[in-house]
Amino acid sequence: MKTEGCYMENTTDILNKLALENNISLQEMPDIDLYMDQVIQLFDHTFKTTKRNDDEKVLTKTMINNYAKGKLFIPIKNKKYSKKHLILISLVYQLKGSLSINDIKSTLGIINSKLTNEDFELEKFYKSFLSIQQRNAVDFEKEFQKRVDDAHSEVARLEEKDRDNLEKILLILSLVNISNSYRRAAELLIDQLKEETLIVPITAINKKT
Repeated sequence: MKTEGCYMENTTDILNKLALENNISLQEMPDIDLYMDQVIQLFDHTFKTTKRNDDEKVLTKTMINNYAKGKLFIPIKNKKYSKKHLILISLVYQLKGSLSINDIKSTLGIINSKLTNEDFELEKFYKSFLSIQQRNAVDFEKEFQKRVDDAHSEVARLEEKDRDNLEKILLILSLVNISNSYRRAAELLIDQLKEETLIVPITAINKKT
């Protein structure tokens, strides 16, 4: 049941502005290699509706150069970016909102290693991510409405004026609380990845000796 209230009426508008399913599909990624400016144009065109304001940048030359220096993706050739690079940069874009550069490097390090040393099917892996993203979008919409309803119910119990703003503040606290929990869970998984990547070389050395 939907609740009443000034802020509650904006729920649909907020969800629409989030553009939860917005991403670069494999079909939108050209099979030919792109120069940096073309990569930036592709990302700007795709994610322009998700920017908080006009001053926010989706992707810049400095960002791409920093990602390359940080070894967040495999080395480029002849100053051009392949479809694999576009996929990896897209994954970096998804991760950078919550993780540090070092954590992103640890997360994507195994994939980059597989691309370098194995015949890894990156496009299939990316399809799996896009599939999960679509399901996450549906789940988030339902969960977001629950959080809106919870905030409304809690504020309704308070004998205070300016309930609309109090409701917004309580909802912000609720959303950030959930976000922090998800981020911490992701960080614990990253720490596990780091430990496992350290164990593998040691195991390989022991087998040789």
